[in-house]
Amino acid sequence: MISDNLLSINKELPSDVRLVAVSKFHPLESILEAYEAGQRLFAESRPQELEKKIKSLRTLGSSGRESSDIEFHFIGHLQTNKLKLVLPYVSMVQSVDSRHLLEEIDKWGRGCGKVTDILLEIHVAAEETKSGLYEEEILDILWDAQKYRYVRFRGLMGMATNTDDVETIKADFARISQCFDYYRDLFADELPDFDQLSIGMSSDWRIALEYHPTMVRIGTAIFGERQ
Repeated sequence: MISDNLLSINKELPSDVRLVAVSKFHPLESILEAYEAGQRLFAESRPQELEKKIKSLRTLGSSGRESSDIEFHFIGHLQTNKLKLVLPYVSMVQSVDSRHLLEEIDKWGRGCGKVTDILLEIHVAAEETKSGLYEEEILDILWDAQKYRYVRFRGLMGMATNTDDVETIKADFARISQCFDYYRDLFADELPDFDQLSIGMSSDWRIALEYHPTMVRIGTAIFGERQ
């Protein structure tokens, strides 16, 4: 089932778009099944769940049963008191949704000697309940980017409005993509690694492909409904 879903999705994805398998709320066995099918990049949104899964995978790896090439991203709202459960284990935090969180990640990195790759989460959707930074806030942060020595700004992450109206979804993705292009061009010299755009989830990733993402985040369409 999982392997078939991955095969089907990968057939549709352009070669320059990475599939982020959103494994939150799914058991370790599902991750291992996806791994056996060739998937290497996964995402979690709850710190305790992430830490538990990664420690379990490391135990399997030390017993020779699992490879060490699994990569994890964090995609949920990250509370600053949970950084130690996340930052040692992930290769990227896709959901930096406030300057305060950014500063705390940089502070943690300074103390631990680790630079963390991050995406700034942009808010364009109609729902006020969605988290994220507004366009002007992101611009202000990027003007100050050089002061964050233990953070590497890699790009933007965003979500479209949760609606069946395709035109609204397209408008949201278009706006995110336009902002990404604008920031990337404006800071091309200062931020040469600002080259990642993460948009599209199980319900709308095919629409997102029209707006040139480098990553799509897909969970239910791979693993089924949350457990």
